[in-house]
Amino acid sequence: GRLLIVCVSNHERCGARVVVSRSFADFTPQASFDIKKCDVHRLEEGPPLKAELTREQGLQYYRIMQTVRRMELKADQLYKQKIIRGFCHLYDGQEACAAGIEAAINPSDHLITAYRAHGYTYTRGVSVKEILAELTGRKGGVAKGKGGSMHMYAPRFYGGNGIVGAQVPLGAGIALACQYQGNDQVCVTLYGDGAANQGQLFESFNMAALWKLPCIFICENNQYGMGTSMERASASTDYYKRGDFVPGIRVDGMDVLCVREATKFAADHCRSGKGPIIMELQTYRYHGHSMSDPGVSYRTREEIQEVRSKSDPISMLKERMLSNNMASIEEFKEIDVAIRKEVEDAAQFATSDPEPPLEELCNHIFHNNPPLEVRGTNPWVTLKSVS
Repeated sequence: GRLLIVCVSNHERCGARVVVSRSFADFTPQASFDIKKCDVHRLEEGPPLKAELTREQGLQYYRIMQTVRRMELKADQLYKQKIIRGFCHLYDGQEACAAGIEAAINPSDHLITAYRAHGYTYTRGVSVKEILAELTGRKGGVAKGKGGSMHMYAPRFYGGNGIVGAQVPLGAGIALACQYQGNDQVCVTLYGDGAANQGQLFESFNMAALWKLPCIFICENNQYGMGTSMERASASTDYYKRGDFVPGIRVDGMDVLCVREATKFAADHCRSGKGPIIMELQTYRYHGHSMSDPGVSYRTREEIQEVRSKSDPISMLKERMLSNNMASIEEFKEIDVAIRKEVEDAAQFATSDPEPPLEELCNHIFHNNPPLEVRGTNPWVTLKSVS
């Protein structure tokens, strides 16, 4: 593979042509990076302080994070055009969490999250096209247009969940199933700092610890629960210690390598039968809590700008790769162009695909059931549920 940049000047007529050729063999195939030390709770040692990154991995993580970023910005645009309606919680700023976790677990492992779920839906294998079509409520959406922003699912991805904290006991249940089946799989159970004071979390931690369930509980701490800063909501903001008897680690959630190494460490902990572990990923969301929150009444624009300029997960990875000669600026530009096109095409599909017909409204209420009459809002409405 050779990267060819052809500069054509006015001298083209005279046959003068400057060709800059750069072979991929010129790039550094692999590099080792220092990563931030994790704070640990009830552990002898934490994840390693160095992370290996191959050129292929770097480009793959960049592609994933940039796709999620572009997709969320497109969702923002479609929302403002009133094409997407209702609840819509965007993930931009937190991309290193989803990309890093997915890089450290197997496709056969399980993942469940709260309602800021677009990023995880993508990393778990759903296309941008199906995600955007779900947001616009169309037939070709991942949940057939009936789930919307907070309710997308995929194999071994148990979706966004609309009730604050409710996915945590469910995640413990999925981990119980892994243990029961003895399949060496783990369940990644995510929640935000806003859900961290829910009683159901502590009940789940307790059960998981008693039964040594292979569950990685991850608090994505993006500093604000809706419009309330974590300091105003939690008497203790050391979320990684809040499992008390469950070991924990606090991780830089803006660095995809940090997240990957910590998740590998946590997954090994669970697979070796030591029971659950808690991870706190310190991250940040650029958008408001949801599309109805402008996000600047409880924090300053300067604060958001500072995070963007100093610790943006995508820029940090790109800088690392460029400064170690692992890729070229042109390559990143090419990837960006391809992603923009993919997102544009997906948006085109999401705005032209038809909405599901009314007769499909009640389908799939039950699994594997004979067709069933469903009562409507009045005696004349007859609906059927087909599984």
